Amino acid sequence: MQLHLSCWPEIEAYLAASKAIVIPIGSTEQHGPNGLLGTDALCAEIIARRAGDEAGILVGPTFNVGQAQHHMAFPGTITLRPSTMIAAMTDWAQSLARHGFERLYWLNGHGGNTATINAAFSEIYHGATFGPARPPLRCMLRNWWELPGVTDLCKQLFPVGEGSHATPSEVSVTWFAYPEAVKRVEMSPKIAPTGPIADAEDYRRRFPDGRIGSDPSQASVEAGGKLVAAAVKGVIAEFRQFAES
Repeated sequence: MQLHLSCWPEIEAYLAASKAIVIPIGSTEQHGPNGLLGTDALCAEIIARRAGDEAGILVGPTFNVGQAQHHMAFPGTITLRPSTMIAAMTDWAQSLARHGFERLYWLNGHGGNTATINAAFSEIYHGATFGPARPPLRCMLRNWWELPGVTDLCKQLFPVGEGSHATPSEVSVTWFAYPEAVKRVEMSPKIAPTGPIADAEDYRRRFPDGRIGSDPSQASVEAGGKLVAAAVKGVIAEFRQFAES
């Protein structure tokens, strides 16, 4: 069940049964030569929507631009200031709380968002503490690749060349949902180098095609289907427990 594809009476009826919602959150940034710019937002969205369809969970609109300043030397990347992202997340949370939501499960697709998301939670809780008295609002962050069973599956599917950015696992998830986006690109070296991340220009000097430690040429629609199935199972189980907490 998607909030954007629902009418307000349907949301009112949902709230009578559940006070919890999933919010996919990610980024719009380069993902190497064969990965979509929307990969981090799309992975979270794909998994969340399938979980919603299977389990009757309400899924909010995707927060699809995040912390990506270190990717700004690659065309197409869009980033927010940390303060802007915190303010936007706080406004989303306060809007949902105003309608009666009490549990916000943020399904994240971009590791670079983590620090800012946690800072936003602190801002949200601060406002809840000093604002009008309402039932307690709780937020939860889950990176999709850390869901039970998903990390092990990634290792099984891609024992060599998973890396840490533009990974075959995340590219596979997007290809599963959008097979028309499959791109076959020669990459050299086959497995990208690894190293630290600094500013945008330094990033592009160190990792000229955008990959870090990965070989996304291994990505496949079939692997994406397996990863999505495992992640959806994890989201449903964890969301239900969180919703009842």
